[in-house]
Amino acid sequence: MKVLVTGAGGLVGGEAVRAFADHDVIACDHARLDITDRAAVLEAIVSTRPELVIHPAAWTAVDACEDDPDRAFATNGLATRHIAEAAGRVGAHIVYVSTDYVFDGELDRPYVEWDAPRPISVYGQSKLAGEHELPPEATIVRTSWVCGNTPSNFVSLVLRLAREHDRLRFIDHERSCPTMATDLVAVLRRLAIDRRRGIFHVTNQGTASRYDLTRAIMSAAGLDPNRVEPVTVAELDPPRRADRPINSVLDNAALRLESGLVLPEYHESLVKLVRAILA
Repeated sequence: MKVLVTGAGGLVGGEAVRAFADHDVIACDHARLDITDRAAVLEAIVSTRPELVIHPAAWTAVDACEDDPDRAFATNGLATRHIAEAAGRVGAHIVYVSTDYVFDGELDRPYVEWDAPRPISVYGQSKLAGEHELPPEATIVRTSWVCGNTPSNFVSLVLRLAREHDRLRFIDHERSCPTMATDLVAVLRRLAIDRRRGIFHVTNQGTASRYDLTRAIMSAAGLDPNRVEPVTVAELDPPRRADRPINSVLDNAALRLESGLVLPEYHESLVKLVRAILA
């Protein structure tokens, strides 16, 4: 099967390229395909005629999106319209990677796929715009706090900061589901090949704050987790530009009810990731 992957130079896109290595993969990083260029997207997809389009490419700089909403909506919203148009011309199935930030965080329980989105940041609004650009038969995979083996990823950041500073300070009141990219993409591949339509929340099991996650990373690396201190948003310096949901925990209800599939608990996969980064 021929599979085109956008954002192939990013964390999820790179993992998707590896996950589909047994197929004919067209790996499109930004240098090869500017997804905001409609003509380029049409040419890339119509000329190669993939059967699947895996679309994780996005501008994910949450605070920067607040300062440049036009770029956010062009990259995350309108570009997805281009992908959908081109895929429709060749009959390709689309799998779009979305985010927990489409929710406002005000529920006192995990969000299921049927809860109404209400994003409170430009980033979340632009990703929801991308969801709205897709045809009903597309697959939308919402995920959260994706961790992986790249230099700019949160886990690598924590390990670097731990080498440079005695004390680390992270927010303790915003909770979500840390998700390992390899676990995410394994399910994404399954949904893609089966052409499952609709919205699926796909995260590792277990919830955490950034403070909890940082302590877990330190422990997995054999470092003292007590070096990590909790802080509030008000204490951040410099302050953040964008609001984040206090609760963006996703219940993988559609996946669980349809197939009984449950991803591993995040600590289990995090230990493997930390070992891989430190190897």
